[in-house]
Amino acid sequence: MSISITVQLNGKTVSAQVQSNTSLVEFLREQQRLTGTHVGCDTAQCGACTVLVDGKAMKSCNMLAVQADGLSVTTIEGLAAADGSLHPMQAAFRDCHGLQCGFCTPGMVMSAVDLVTHHDHSSEQKIREHLEGNLCRCTGYQNIVRAVQQGAQAMAQSA
Repeated sequence: MSISITVQLNGKTVSAQVQSNTSLVEFLREQQRLTGTHVGCDTAQCGACTVLVDGKAMKSCNMLAVQADGLSVTTIEGLAAADGSLHPMQAAFRDCHGLQCGFCTPGMVMSAVDLVTHHDHSSEQKIREHLEGNLCRCTGYQNIVRAVQQGAQAMAQSA
């Protein structure tokens, strides 16, 4: 059964038809061709599919597209400014080498933006605790933590 949804996707109104069992990550990747949101585990364990839904981090493999109807969804592609300049958190991940293979990076960045926007990020321990739901097999997390700290400072300065 096809259901009509309307979503604010990266700042633009998008209307589409989806099946009732279509996950949000499938909708983003397959229907909207926003492939920056990665599918890692399909069980909400790895965090590679993390997007912002109404400004809060959500694992899009664990959410149905119909649940996003009427909501705002921001993917990694939607963080950059209209002129193509990187979001402060994206720039911090680049500058601090908070990535290696890059597979987890979109989810990490989205979780980091949520952390800085909505949660206590005053210590390395708080950052590590918040990022527990995002797995990285390459970096050992130290550079990721540094990137979040630098990104938080840059976000505060640009606010």
